Amino acid sequence: MAGIKSLAKDTAVYGLSSIVGRFLNWCLVPLYTIMFAQAEYGVVTFVYSVVAVALLVLTYGMETGFFRFANHERWPDPMEVYSTVLISVGTTSAVFVAVALAALGPVSEWLHCGDHPSYAAMMIVCVAADAFLGLPFCYLRFRGRALRFAMLRLVNIGINIGLNLFFILLCPWLMKHAPGSVDWFYDPDFGIGYIFLSNLVATLANFVLMIPELRGFRWRFNLRLWREMIVYSAPLLVLGVAGVMNQTIDKILLPDLVADPADAMSQLGIYGANYKIAIVMVMFIQAFRFAYEPFIFARGRDSGEDRTRSYCDAMKYFVLCAMLIFLGVTYYLDILKYFISPRYFSGLAVVPVIMLAELCYGVFFNLSLWYKLTDRTMWGAWFSLFGLAVTVALNVALVPRIGFMGCAWASLASYGAMMLASYAAGRRYYPIPYPVGRILAYCALAAVLYVVGVHALAPLPRHAAFAARAVLLAGYMAAIVRFEHIPLPRLSRRR
Repeated sequence: MAGIKSLAKDTAVYGLSSIVGRFLNWCLVPLYTIMFAQAEYGVVTFVYSVVAVALLVLTYGMETGFFRFANHERWPDPMEVYSTVLISVGTTSAVFVAVALAALGPVSEWLHCGDHPSYAAMMIVCVAADAFLGLPFCYLRFRGRALRFAMLRLVNIGINIGLNLFFILLCPWLMKHAPGSVDWFYDPDFGIGYIFLSNLVATLANFVLMIPELRGFRWRFNLRLWREMIVYSAPLLVLGVAGVMNQTIDKILLPDLVADPADAMSQLGIYGANYKIAIVMVMFIQAFRFAYEPFIFARGRDSGEDRTRSYCDAMKYFVLCAMLIFLGVTYYLDILKYFISPRYFSGLAVVPVIMLAELCYGVFFNLSLWYKLTDRTMWGAWFSLFGLAVTVALNVALVPRIGFMGCAWASLASYGAMMLASYAAGRRYYPIPYPVGRILAYCALAAVLYVVGVHALAPLPRHAAFAARAVLLAGYMAAIVRFEHIPLPRLSRRR
């Protein structure tokens, strides 16, 4: 149980930067949806979908590889591992920038911003810098410096949000009331480009703040170590790219699957905006992932029984918390929907589907420990490729018929299939006695509460329905406390 408490603590600290940061970025969504047309926001959604894939390619599994080899008995010096991955990723990122900028014209056209190649140029530099900075962030996690990790993340997010507000809100106001103060640098026609510029400046600022993590050790490149890391991490590259493609390929494919190009970018904007409402689940999973990888590799030193109990408890409590988040968001979607402009409300139906899809992905990530700990990382690649095939096939089949809802159902089917496939294979190669019956019972309870809270209570007045749903949520949490024997804090009496 001590291991689970440590995991929960690290998840909370890492989640501070993830949850608070994503929430603040989430608060920019109404700004974007009010200030920019649906098709313009569609371009933003498309560009960031491509950036997510590029970021995984440029790190090529070295983040997980660093954790594995920094804890490996054959490589007792973690700093040698750290130095090797920094040099490797730094070199490939520099090559990427040079090649991509040389082909800036075609790249800009493909990103649907051919009239503004500077948009593409900024994101090329930004994604390369982010790929390199991912390794110092891994180093902070390895050293257990969660507070500095969170601080750096929050500084990056604060700069990004501050510049967004400056360029998108303050500068247009100043152009009307005091044009001389901003007309020497501000161009109203630059539009969504200020979103990308804000991101770039924030990333470069983070690069400066990360200098202490890039000094104080001898930079050296161990070729033999690097080769072993590449063998270990190459399947993780496929796993990571396929995993991110599962999250983004729907947004990349949608413009080509809708007959009318103008309507396609509008649909993409609507889908992307409503996807943001489901970000609460994504935030929780990301925070959990930051803490989980160091947790599972560190548990390798525990006794077999303690290690197994830790893995089982982690899975169980992850699902319990994820279902609580799902119920909370779906119960109060009538309030949360106002984080986007009413022009985008036509896509609200994707929110519960996407949240369930992300929950399945979180379970799949929990299950991934068996092939990471046994160095069978190629299995993860196969699972992700399988899921990607399901995603592409269902997008091609469904999007031309039902539009962006086809993207949501394809994501749920893909992650569900990956989850089941990983569980079946893990039962053979690294069996862990997960409390499947108990987990399914909690999921069934959550499903009943969802139907009652969302559909049965729908005819009630709004405030009455909200109050009744709060009671249902409290009942779900009470059931967890009761059946999991979770001790409640007691208030000490003053004498």
